[in-house]
Amino acid sequence: MPRKRKPYPDVGELVVATVTEVFDKGAYVALDEYGGRKGYVPLSEVSSSWFHNIRDFLRERQKVVLKVIKVNPAKGHVDLSLRRASSVEKERKMFEWKRAQRAETLLSFAAKKLGKTLDEAYDEAGWKLEDKYGEIYAGLEEAVRHGLDALLNAGLSKEWADAILEIAKEHIEIPLVKVSGMLELRSIHPKGVLHIKQSLLEALKLAKDKGYNVRIYLAGAPHYGIEVVAEDYKKAEAVMKEVAETALKSFKSLGGHGSFI
Repeated sequence: MPRKRKPYPDVGELVVATVTEVFDKGAYVALDEYGGRKGYVPLSEVSSSWFHNIRDFLRERQKVVLKVIKVNPAKGHVDLSLRRASSVEKERKMFEWKRAQRAETLLSFAAKKLGKTLDEAYDEAGWKLEDKYGEIYAGLEEAVRHGLDALLNAGLSKEWADAILEIAKEHIEIPLVKVSGMLELRSIHPKGVLHIKQSLLEALKLAKDKGYNVRIYLAGAPHYGIEVVAEDYKKAEAVMKEVAETALKSFKSLGGHGSFI
């Protein structure tokens, strides 16, 4: 189960918990990220509106997102609120929780591959990725995008980096985006058609040399479409601009007239 390094959550922190006991005055929960540490939800922190039965909101074995309102490590007390966690916060926390679950599963695969325990996986790899990238799963995604250096730069040993990279590439698919653009190319030169082909091939060569995912196609003369697939829109737009400018510069040097529309 996903875990935190610290023994207790901070006030204001969102936590994932499993309801263990519900009674008239409140409910007890187990804090999933804190080794099942016990927490308490007072009746007054269940809902902002009047309700008849606490079980309309909390039931045994239910997984919930709560906000921490009081922590007393000396007594081992953690008080929590259901009503103070907004729907947006709950949704975001559950998304993070599922990513943490996924990350732990992949860490366990890597640990098994190396003959190590999950605790060792966290200590020798997981926490280092969290420190570098904000969360472990984000670090695994960076490994898929950028290879071994993303792991080594986070302080992982070569042994761990090799094992984790193999597992991450096998189980993580980075979502991609696609952007489209259009070139308008005109020429009155007798070899205008050849010049267009030459310029577009030059743009495609640039894309290939730099590892870009680019397609250029005839959309109906004098229009030529460009499609770019990348990890995010910012990257895709930058590639689109570079490819289009390369084609236009080449074409204009051959006496043609063109624009990106």
